[in-house]
This record gives sequence, structure tokens and C-alpha cells, in this order.
Amino acid sequence: MRFSLIGAALIVASAPAAFAGDDIMANYFGNTVVAQNQLGISKVHYRQNHTFGGTALGPSGQIQLSGSWKIDPSGQLCRTYENAPPGSPNPFCTPWESHKVGDTWSMSANGQTAQVSLVAGK
Repeated sequence: MRFSLIGAALIVASAPAAFAGDDIMANYFGNTVVAQNQLGISKVHYRQNHTFGGTALGPSGQIQLSGSWKIDPSGQLCRTYENAPPGSPNPFCTPWESHKVGDTWSMSANGQTAQVSLVAGK
């Protein structure tokens, strides 16, 4: 009985770590997603409470970005902006996957291709 209780306690204690590994957003929290294309550059911070914030600098100047995010059933990251950037759909959904700090990848959306990086800190 004693070994069963210890085993059960270890399983329960390790469950949050196992679920965190499945969360494709886990490495984004506390870090910055930097995306740059021919129209400008954006820097966005995603938070565990399903909100985001950041800035975008483009032809019309700098704008503040804020809103909420969710992963839809097809695995896309959908951002709902409080004030959508000009020309952006709201919500704005893009394919998404887990990355680690230091990764750089290309992403295409709205007919534009951006170089995206996950950098440490805010």
C-alpha cells in the first residue's frame, strides 16, 4: 500500500510537467517573437493568461499591439487584437508550432513572408 501511495504521488506531481511539454506555447512565455518582412518589424510577447502585447513598426509608424490569443482546433495560433493593425484580419490566425529560444524560421501570411525568431526575454 505504501508503495502504491508513493507511486500515485509521483504521477500526480509529474503531471504538470508532462502537460507543459505538450503545450506548443510553453517556450514563448517570457520571451519575444520578432518578425520582420518588407513592411516592417514586430516584437510580441505571449503570456500564459492568453493575452499578448508588443509593438509593430511599419510604413505608417509604430503601433502598440495587444489582445488575446488561443490555439484553435486545427493547431493555428489565433490572435484577436484590441486594435487590429491596418490591413490585418481580426482575429488573425496562422499555422503555429513549438520553437525554442534561438530558433529562426519563415512564416507566410496575408501574402507576405516574414523571418521570425524567438529571442530570450522581453
